[in-house]
Amino acid sequence: MRKCKEILRLKWACGLSHRQISRSCGVGHGTVGDTLRRAAAAGLSWASVEGMDEGALERALFAGPAATRETTRPVPAWADVHRELKRKGVTLALLWQEYKEGSTGGLQYSRYCDLYRAWKGRLALSMRQDHRAGEATFVDYCGPTVEVRDGSTGEARRAAIFVAVLGASSYTYVEATWSQGLEDWIGSHVRAFEFFGGVTELVVPDNLRSGVSRACWYEPDLNPTYHEMAQYYQTAILPARPRKPRDKAKVEAAVLLVERWILARLRHRTFFSLSELNAEIVRLVALLNSRPMRVLRVSRRQLYETLDRPALQPLPAERYEYAEWRHARVAIDYHVEVATHYYSVPYQLVGQQVDVRVSAATVECFLRGKRVAAHARSAVRGRHTTVAAHMPRAHQAQAAWTPERVVRWAGQAGPSVAALVAAIMGSRAHPQQGFRPCLGLLRLGTRYGESRLEAACARALAIGGISYRSVKSILEHELDRQPLAVAPTVGPLVVHPNIRGAEYYR
Repeated sequence: MRKCKEILRLKWACGLSHRQISRSCGVGHGTVGDTLRRAAAAGLSWASVEGMDEGALERALFAGPAATRETTRPVPAWADVHRELKRKGVTLALLWQEYKEGSTGGLQYSRYCDLYRAWKGRLALSMRQDHRAGEATFVDYCGPTVEVRDGSTGEARRAAIFVAVLGASSYTYVEATWSQGLEDWIGSHVRAFEFFGGVTELVVPDNLRSGVSRACWYEPDLNPTYHEMAQYYQTAILPARPRKPRDKAKVEAAVLLVERWILARLRHRTFFSLSELNAEIVRLVALLNSRPMRVLRVSRRQLYETLDRPALQPLPAERYEYAEWRHARVAIDYHVEVATHYYSVPYQLVGQQVDVRVSAATVECFLRGKRVAAHARSAVRGRHTTVAAHMPRAHQAQAAWTPERVVRWAGQAGPSVAALVAAIMGSRAHPQQGFRPCLGLLRLGTRYGESRLEAACARALAIGGISYRSVKSILEHELDRQPLAVAPTVGPLVVHPNIRGAEYYR
C-alpha cells in the first residue's frame, strides 16, 4: 500500500522535514519530494486529503499530466517485439534502442520493459516460455489413438499419434505409427527432422521408455539407440523432468491442439490402412500450420519461414539407419548370439561382454567403444558366421577346449554320448562351432543323470537326431526309457485264394 497519505499528513499536519518524513515512513528523500510535488500540482491540501481513501488519493496524484503525456507516446507492436526476441542474439535492450532511434519522445527503457511484460502476461500459458529460433524440438505422443481397420479381415488396430513442434515458431509435425516402440519412435524423429528441413540444437522428449531407459530428475539414462541417433544428427537430448509438464509445455499445448484440430475431425472417419490415415493427417496439419494464431496474428508456417528455418542445422547427407544396441558375452567358441544366429569376434575376447549394434543389414560388435567385428546380418537360425581371422592359429588361448578333449569328456558319460558329440562337431564347418551345443548336451547329464543321457544319445543316433534339441526332447518326454522299435523283417510271400496277384490286373 502506498504511503502517500502519511507523507502528506506528516508534512502538512505535523510540519516535519523531508529527512524526518523519510525516516518515519521508510522511503527515500526523492519519494517524499515527488509526492509533495504531485500534491501541489494537483492543488491538494491536508483539508481535502484527510477525508480521502488511498485509492482516491492515488488517482488524484498519478492521473495528472504525466499519464496524459505517456498516452501520446508511440507504443511498439508488442507481437513484433515478441517475435524478434526469438532470434539469436536479440535482446529487449537492443529492440528498445531501435525503437528510440525510430521515434522521438518514445518510452523510456524501464517503461518499455514494463509494458512488454504486461502484454506478454496476457498470452497463453504455453507461450510464456521463451525459445530461441532453432533451439528446441519438443516431442510427445497424444493420449487418444486412432482406429485402423483391416478391409479384408475386419480386424481393428489402434495407431499412436506422434507430435513434434518447434519451440520458436510452434511449427507442428504429426504422424500415425502402429506403436510407441523404439523403432517407431526413432523413425518418427527422422521423418520429423526431414519435414522441418533441419535439426534443432535440442530435442526435448517426455520420459517415454523408448527414449529414456531410466528416468531421473538430474541425470536420466538415454536409450543407446536414441543417443546414437542424436549424435548422428548433431543434436542433444534433454528429457523433461519427471512429473514436470511445464518443461515441455510447448508440446503439451501442441498435443491438445492436435487432439482438437485433427483427431476430433477424424472421429467419424473409418481408415483401412496406416498410409490412408497419414495422408489425411498431412492435409489437416498443413491447414493447422497455415492458420493464423489468435494472439500473434501470424501463422505457424510464417513464423517457421522467418524464425526457425534459417536457424536450423542442416540434415546429414544420408538418413539415419535404425539400429538396436544389445549386450552379449563372448562364448568359448568366440561367437556371440544375435537372434539365434552366431557371429564371430576375435578369440582373445572369450568371456568378455561386448556391445552389439544390430541394424537391418549389419551386426557390429564393440568393446569399450571400439569396433572389434562387423558382419552382414543373416536370417538363418542356428548357424554360424565366422571370420577366419577371428580364429586362433593353434588355439593357444583355448588349448583346454579342443574337440578331442570335449569328446574324451563326453566319453565319461558313455560311448553313445561321445559318438553324438563327435557327430555334432563333425557336422560343423569349424569344430569349434559345435562347442556350444556339446556343452549343453553334457549339462543335460547333470540334470537327468548320465545313464539316461547315454540312452537318449543312443536313441538320437539311431533316429538321426544329431542335435542338442533332439536329445533334450527325448529326455523331456522320457523316450529314453522306452525300447527302440525294431523294423519288422520281410518274410516269404503268402499264397492264398483271396490274394489275386499281378495276373488278375492284366
